[in-house]
Amino acid sequence: MVPLTLKVPVPFDYVFPAGVLCLGVEPAVDFERRNDPDNQVRDKETGERVWVVRVLDLDPAAGKFGRTTEVKVKVCAPHQPVPPASAVPGYPPAIEFDGLTLTPYVDSQRCKGAGPCKSRMAYSLRATAIRPAVVGASA
Repeated sequence: MVPLTLKVPVPFDYVFPAGVLCLGVEPAVDFERRNDPDNQVRDKETGERVWVVRVLDLDPAAGKFGRTTEVKVKVCAPHQPVPPASAVPGYPPAIEFDGLTLTPYVDSQRCKGAGPCKSRMAYSLRATAIRPAVVGASA
């Protein structure tokens, strides 16, 4: 039986063939506990804190068909991941993800109201860590 929370391991270069730039790292907020002083999401399997790493996908095809070039990848870690220093002053640092997994799901948010349902297949990305990009490997 295939679990509902299937996590498919994927190579970084497969998901981000042109590499990514790190735009920021912030705690993932558990909206059911948003009034608590510590409202950060915890991973259901490990209990570790979940961090959202915002990246800019450098693939020229990433922005086609109305898609955004900003992607959020969740990282489970006891402490906030720290992006490396930028190799190019004035630009965000290039990073890569270790332990990248893809979880497919059906996004049915567009099925509200009258008319046909416009649900779509979507996916979420998780990783175990971030690290500096290997020069010349992704880009």
